[in-house]
Amino acid sequence: MAITLHDSLSRETRELQPSHPDGVYRFYNCGPTVYAPAHIGNFRTFVVNDVLRRLLELEFGKDKVHHVRNLTDVDDKTIRRAREEGRPLAAVTKQWTAKFHADCQALNCLPPHDEPTATGHIREQVDMIEVLMQKGNAYRAPDGSVYFKVSSFPGYGHLSRVHERELQHGSALAGKVHAADADEKEDVSDFALWKAHKADDGDNAWDSPWGRGRPGWHIECSAMSKKLLGATIDLHTGGVDLLFPHHENEIAQSECCNGVPFAKHWYHSEHLLVDGKKMSKSLGNLYTLDELVAKGFSPMAVRYTLLMGHPRKQLNFTLDSVHAAESALKTLRGFHASLPAGGATSHTFEPVVAALKDDLNSPAALGALFTIINRPGGEPDRESFDQAMFALGLDLTAAAPAAQTVPAAITALAEQRWAAKQAKDFAAADALRKDLTAAGWSMLDRKDGFSLEPVKKP
Repeated sequence: MAITLHDSLSRETRELQPSHPDGVYRFYNCGPTVYAPAHIGNFRTFVVNDVLRRLLELEFGKDKVHHVRNLTDVDDKTIRRAREEGRPLAAVTKQWTAKFHADCQALNCLPPHDEPTATGHIREQVDMIEVLMQKGNAYRAPDGSVYFKVSSFPGYGHLSRVHERELQHGSALAGKVHAADADEKEDVSDFALWKAHKADDGDNAWDSPWGRGRPGWHIECSAMSKKLLGATIDLHTGGVDLLFPHHENEIAQSECCNGVPFAKHWYHSEHLLVDGKKMSKSLGNLYTLDELVAKGFSPMAVRYTLLMGHPRKQLNFTLDSVHAAESALKTLRGFHASLPAGGATSHTFEPVVAALKDDLNSPAALGALFTIINRPGGEPDRESFDQAMFALGLDLTAAAPAAQTVPAAITALAEQRWAAKQAKDFAAADALRKDLTAAGWSMLDRKDGFSLEPVKKP
């Protein structure tokens, strides 16, 4: 069964096949901006891409997949963080790159074959901008910045379905393409390829034909993917938030520079909600992996939870769902321990991989997994089970979370509150919750009862 995947450009589900004579499947996904820890919304995209990488290896072979994921280590956010902390940019980005790698490893994500940085490819970006200038697709602004002329590319907007009228002054979309720089641009829809050096940038500037400065955000992916994968790649992926303007701009600058299609296939995963709401620091629902581990959850349970919804649909992440994931993993570990050593058997787990090959349908894959596990009679096939676990990226040898010791007095208080709530004595339930909080414990209500966690310290 071939891998089929929704294509964001054509809006069709299409088969994935290598397009180059060497048979190597070229796959690029946008990586993080390394100025702070990635949150679970970011990691939904990275976990989805990891499953896709694993499927490609199963389909074409490990030596026939070339996966590139970039690191954005110079932009407004990274420079601002370095300035606020009074540290060199490289020190800040090195710290958060190491943290990102540690989180990826904990979530059992395969490392990319290449992980280029923006600062390590300044020459390639400058070269690309020079070609765009020569072809008339870019122009130098009075301050020394260089902008891409959107009107020079008739195909602009095909990926995101953005129309020219939506890019005029005053529109929400115009704001996304940096309308703040409108005084320097010929048109509000044009975007920066090279930013002239400003005092706030500090020492973070490089030489170019247009003076000292730094690359704009969008050009890095085009330059690095071209260097490592060629002018045309098989697949480009990322979160839906990157579809416009980032990926739209990548297409425009790459195709104008290279004269060939940029990517054969585009795939975008949807947003993650937390408790039904958009993640934000103000709501206190923007979780990092460390914060969830501090609550007693294992990284494997977080990965499992991120696979419980279809990647092209919004997923509502709740602590209840992570509890359910821990229970599912406990079942899988027990099942794995009971598997026979090998040999021909009657229960194969091929439907799990088949579901993933069908547009990355991870919830269907998890459903198929437990349907087979719970099937009476017969003998499960260890080899196909292991292959299913590889495809999902579930490491059953990873340590389960240690059981948390809750003082007997706290448990008794929680049980009193639960009883009060069931009796609809909400005043008593609220008073008991305050007592629990004062004692340093948070009580989380679940459908089948409650759980207790130490109150997170600021």
